[in-house]
Amino acid sequence: MSAVANPSTGPPVDARDLIRSKLVEPSILSADYARLGEQLRVVLEAGARAIHVDVMDGHFVPPITIGPVVVEAIRDQIHEAGAMLDCHLMVERPERQVDQFVRAGADSITIQLEATPDVHHALRMIRDAGCLAGLAINPETSVESVAELGDRVDLVLCMTVNPGWGGQPFIDGSPAKVRRLRELLGPQVPIQVDGGISAKTAGAVAEAGATLLVAGSAIFGALDPAGAYSEIARAAGI
Repeated sequence: MSAVANPSTGPPVDARDLIRSKLVEPSILSADYARLGEQLRVVLEAGARAIHVDVMDGHFVPPITIGPVVVEAIRDQIHEAGAMLDCHLMVERPERQVDQFVRAGADSITIQLEATPDVHHALRMIRDAGCLAGLAINPETSVESVAELGDRVDLVLCMTVNPGWGGQPFIDGSPAKVRRLRELLGPQVPIQVDGGISAKTAGAVAEAGATLLVAGSAIFGALDPAGAYSEIARAAGI
């Protein structure tokens, strides 16, 4: 059983096996940071086995969010629960930031295809550092752009909103794009979706071939985050 090395004091996280499972990933972009540990405990106890971290730099996307300091602060809690830290870098030249997130405890690092002039180099850096490597494409980016990268990635993220802000409405054409991506990549490569994922949209993207469903405001914006997590999982057939 494969395990990704991480600097936490807990046991190794079987991130390679987890990423190939069907998962709902709560995104802390929408969490209450004054109660972050408590909110993480709630979703982990509800069954979450991957926590999604949206990193934004104010350049590739307008907002600025969080960085490796927050990843380091929550890594032990996540790893000790048998879960993984899945970091999505919506930043320019992400290859400059890989080492920081690896040291902080990331188990997987996803970069944007549109954010670097040398995507092959950036993906290789992530894998060489011992992390799983993901590649994200924006809604306007063709699925054919990842056709020759399937053997270089551990997951492909199909953005279902334009990156930058939480709480955006789901793009209606996303399930068709996920379906085309699944046909292109075959059955083995995990497909992740992020943006507007809720109990109302989860079923459509799961049916189209998505296996990793990131949900932020639909979980942490709910009065009952644990119940919201479970409802999305049921809708996705997980």
